[in-house]
Amino acid sequence: MILYNMRIAMKSLKRSPILSTVIVGGVMLGITVSTIFSTIRHSFAKDPIPHKSSALHYIRLDSWDPLRPYVPEQPTIPPTQITYRDMTALMKSTIPVRQSGMFKSNLWVSLPGGMPGGHGAGGTAAAGSAPDAGPPPDSAKTAASGRAPAIRPERVETRLCFADFFTMFEVPFRYGSGWDRKADTDAAQVVVLSEEENEKLFGGANSVGRTIRIMDRDFKVIGVIDHWRPSVRFYDLTQAFLSAPEKLFIPFTLMPPMQIGTGGNTDGWKSGPSPGFEGFLASETCWLQFWVELPTEEKVHEYEDFLTAYVMEQKKAGRFGRPLNNRVTPVLAWMAEQGVVPNETSAMAVVSLLFLAVCSLNLTGLLLGKFLARAPEVGVRRALGARRIDIFMQHLVECEIVAVIGGVLGLLISLGGLKILNKWMQVVLNRGDLFRIDLPMTLLAIGLSLLAGFIAGVYPAWRICRIQPAVHLKVQ
Repeated sequence: MILYNMRIAMKSLKRSPILSTVIVGGVMLGITVSTIFSTIRHSFAKDPIPHKSSALHYIRLDSWDPLRPYVPEQPTIPPTQITYRDMTALMKSTIPVRQSGMFKSNLWVSLPGGMPGGHGAGGTAAAGSAPDAGPPPDSAKTAASGRAPAIRPERVETRLCFADFFTMFEVPFRYGSGWDRKADTDAAQVVVLSEEENEKLFGGANSVGRTIRIMDRDFKVIGVIDHWRPSVRFYDLTQAFLSAPEKLFIPFTLMPPMQIGTGGNTDGWKSGPSPGFEGFLASETCWLQFWVELPTEEKVHEYEDFLTAYVMEQKKAGRFGRPLNNRVTPVLAWMAEQGVVPNETSAMAVVSLLFLAVCSLNLTGLLLGKFLARAPEVGVRRALGARRIDIFMQHLVECEIVAVIGGVLGLLISLGGLKILNKWMQVVLNRGDLFRIDLPMTLLAIGLSLLAGFIAGVYPAWRICRIQPAVHLKVQ
């Protein structure tokens, strides 16, 4: 019966091509707008690591000034990051399956033979803390030193983290792998490259075992990340979370000997006991992100007890003057708290769905006129024994076919619109793959088109099946 109704519907569409085109266009317009804005919101809101998001937890401790809260308008909100001394203490816990402190920096990188001397890193550390990187040496100095011709150094976004980072966040590898925990302990000079940086330095070849120069040290490449583009940079929501992941990853334990400053946010209220980099590390400056993997609720509660014990011990030492306020927050809750989904995108998604509803309701009048024009034909069918439900389903199927055609066309146009939007994002954020129509969005578009067809066609289909066949038989 469904196939019969579909065949009748297609014949009906061919009999009035102009009217059918207008109806298809209305559905197409509504689906295009709603799909684009729903996809934009979905790109921000979707779970970036669905297999482990409930097990990964972001850690915060309220070590802020006891005389004033971190956010005056919201006194219960702790700092978004933790201090170096707290991070080193938390890393000693054996409760988490995996854990990592981390931060972002900007380091001078090149192939051996043309690197800047000295120490330090590009970053925005607190005043009087970590020294900034000096400029790279010019080619004349490089030639005078007798080294090989230099490839011009470049400042590259780099993440310093621990070995567990790659497993915790399911980072895929094209070549090699991340380093092990022994490399953390030994502060080994090893590096993991992103796909883009490997392409730039080594032409995309397997560079495992090769050497690059970071600041004034040689680093051995041990891994190259495959194409990795989480929807947002969820492991660091403190700054530019829409950007692509960093291009280099090196062990966190290299930070003290290389005196690498942060390229991210820093918030501090009390300086260290001494000036310089060591004083910065001992200060009450919050500048590090800290994640733990706790696969069960029992582990979460155990770790919360550990944090409570640690803070109470620090209170005895004169720190943590504010009320106890530790936070162990899973990924999705942390994203919601940081406002990863802009309110504007949610509002526009709702408006786009309302626009689709308006389009559907406006099509109701067109479909009603089209169906009532066939009233004599329907009257004859009813007199010959057709049931009302048969007439209703025939016309409703016709509405759904029109809606599906409009939905598919709208989906194709949405792909083009998002492609243009991604090109703009490539210019703004150097990321051209942020908004993508995945399977859930495809199913949403088809589902919305079916819903639009139902909304537009249910009343006209009901009206045509309620006609009295005797009236039209007399006319005939």
